[in-house]
Amino acid sequence: MASTNNSCKTWCWVIGAILGLLVFFWANASWDGWFLALIVGIIVGVALAWLLATFFCKGSAVDASAGSSAPRAAATPTPPATPASTPAALAGGGAATTSAPAPKAPPPAAPKAAAKPKAAAKPKAAAKAAKPAAKAAKPAAKAAKPTAAKAAKPAAAKPARKPVAADGKPETLTKARAGGADDLKMLKGVGPGLEKTLNELGFYHFDQIAGWRKQEVEWVDSRLKFKGRIERDEWIKQAKTLAKGGKTAFSEKAKKDGTYKK
Repeated sequence: MASTNNSCKTWCWVIGAILGLLVFFWANASWDGWFLALIVGIIVGVALAWLLATFFCKGSAVDASAGSSAPRAAATPTPPATPASTPAALAGGGAATTSAPAPKAPPPAAPKAAAKPKAAAKPKAAAKAAKPAAKAAKPAAKAAKPTAAKAAKPAAAKPARKPVAADGKPETLTKARAGGADDLKMLKGVGPGLEKTLNELGFYHFDQIAGWRKQEVEWVDSRLKFKGRIERDEWIKQAKTLAKGGKTAFSEKAKKDGTYKK
């Protein structure tokens, strides 16, 4: 039945398509413009196909639904089981049959033996478990002692620096300290001539340059031939590293090949 309904709808759409095509040819010949004729033909063909399928294919759909809802055949009842005859009745020749004896109930299961209580943990095991905890506590106590000792010592007060002079001049030396002057040429941008100028201004050591403040940098910069070199070449940052005995990329290169940037 379902195939009959589908066939009906198919024929309706075929008829609608043919009529729509005829309308397209008529409109194309009558009007000026094929696109408008195509739109009209499609609308007419779809409308006619839908109307035909709606009015002429209803009966097929009803028949298909009725056929699908047919009652199924009743299941064949199973014949009742014939009771078995007992041996006693067969021996006596009697026609009567007796029902089979009820099955005996299974004997009650023997109660399981009560679970034995777990033995208490041995004192030796408890003592072994306590030993690692005691060992772990010892390093913590040792670590706490140096910390407490360090906290007890008063922090050494750093000597207060003198404020910047009114004219911005940093502290200078008349000569190098004992042990000789530092090699200021280890600073990037300092050559032999600029090192001599710094010595004449009273600067012989890296720690002097490392301690310059903004106004002091301006004071020194105003007395150099090339302005802005202190900040551009980062003298203070390099001097802090060299004053602590460290090395910079420029100082390593200068010591290696013996050349200095002027």
